Amino acid sequence: MTDIAAIAKLIEPEAKALGFDLVRVAMFGGRSDPTLQIMAERPDTRQLDLSDCETLSRRVSEILDEADPIEEAYRLEVSSPGIDRPLTRPQDYKDWAGFDARIRLAEPLNGRKQFDCRLNGLEDGIVTVYDDRVGEIAIPFGQIASAKLLLTDALIKATAPLSIEGADKISQEG
Repeated sequence: MTDIAAIAKLIEPEAKALGFDLVRVAMFGGRSDPTLQIMAERPDTRQLDLSDCETLSRRVSEILDEADPIEEAYRLEVSSPGIDRPLTRPQDYKDWAGFDARIRLAEPLNGRKQFDCRLNGLEDGIVTVYDDRVGEIAIPFGQIASAKLLLTDALIKATAPLSIEGADKISQEG
């Protein structure tokens, strides 16, 4: 089993040295065609362009080739998070307060595991959201299995001139 946390620790200093923040490091696909996905962003623009993806991909490839933390062959995908970005870090819930998101929980809260809601923010490890059906909800950050922004007119307007075509990516075999 691939240790994603160890891989993230290995590549984060390289991303930082290039001026990027890691958004997500994940492994997708089965044993026959695994993909290591690295999402990163420039703190000032909240995205990467194709040149940034190429630069980070080359740097990360060198580090991964040297450390060899993944036993099987894999594909490396480096991308920008795009507009309907995943929310993976506590700061994301502060930065994107006021926008709509889909949050999936590890365990049910008030009988539900998914909320389409408006983000209100995060304080002391608690994400607060507003759901039209039940009102304000407090969700412990640690209970969130996955979350992403929902593509809305307000989000498109707020992120202009960011591309609405989604993440630029570069893939290569590893």
